[in-house]
Amino acid sequence: MAFTAQDVKALREKTGVGMMECKKALTEADGDMDKAIDYLRERGLAAAQKKASRIAAEGIVLSYADESVKKGVVIEVNSETDFVAKNEKFVNFVKDCAKTVIATGAATVEELANAEYMGTGRTVTETLNDLILSIGENMKIRRFETMDGVVATYVHGGGSVGVMVGFDIADEAKASDPAFIDMGKNVAMQIAAMNPAYLDQASVPAEVIEHEKGILAAQMKEDPKMASKPEAVLIKIAEGKMGKYYKESCLVEQEFVRGDLFQGSVKGYIDSVAKELGTTIKANGFIRMTRGEGLEKRQENFAEEIAKQING
Repeated sequence: MAFTAQDVKALREKTGVGMMECKKALTEADGDMDKAIDYLRERGLAAAQKKASRIAAEGIVLSYADESVKKGVVIEVNSETDFVAKNEKFVNFVKDCAKTVIATGAATVEELANAEYMGTGRTVTETLNDLILSIGENMKIRRFETMDGVVATYVHGGGSVGVMVGFDIADEAKASDPAFIDMGKNVAMQIAAMNPAYLDQASVPAEVIEHEKGILAAQMKEDPKMASKPEAVLIKIAEGKMGKYYKESCLVEQEFVRGDLFQGSVKGYIDSVAKELGTTIKANGFIRMTRGEGLEKRQENFAEEIAKQING
């Protein structure tokens, strides 16, 4: 499989490794991007996790929860420019879309598009089209996810990242306590900042664990001191090193970033707040949504555009 200079650039953006090493990795992997990333990781050149897809599209991600019905939603609505993303009408539309999801029980973007918008007698699509005509820029409801139960929300950077985290709490009356509310927000901020891949060890798929063990084994083979050891021994050592992977990838095992509040893991922090409130609390899931994740931004060549206009 052939590869291009753009592929080399993309691999560099994903891994942070130099151009020449990326070119070599793609050559060894016959142009396969995932295999090239593994090749670099096995040699200790790339980070343990692939970087997120390039963030390109504009718009906002918003997380919203309705405590009265114990339901929350994280939603992304895209616009063409960040200028429109800051428009008050646009922001209010996104908030109202989140409320409409909860009010109508819409499960898909199509269902939301056809739902009645905030008791106006008009659909969400009709309202969106009015907004497009009013602002003069294309907009699109891209996706949303919902959670039921006791949830905490956090929106970072004016809508660049939206987070929702769910909790099981033995005494749900304590969910309105300021200590619980602060804890929920802090855990949501942890998710926004550290981007965990999974909730806990039990959430990590078996195939992912085996893949990571294979990467660790390959890394050890590159170590002259380890190269002579049998495969079975290398796998055994790799299993012992998986703890580091879990601490980086699993929310409850990550080091809590607010060291000024608590020294230890996220689970330890949650447990400390539960003890303070006289109840038990357990994180049961989370949603983290990044604006424009996986979308390519339109590349504009202004010189070319002007030349076209001059030449008619």
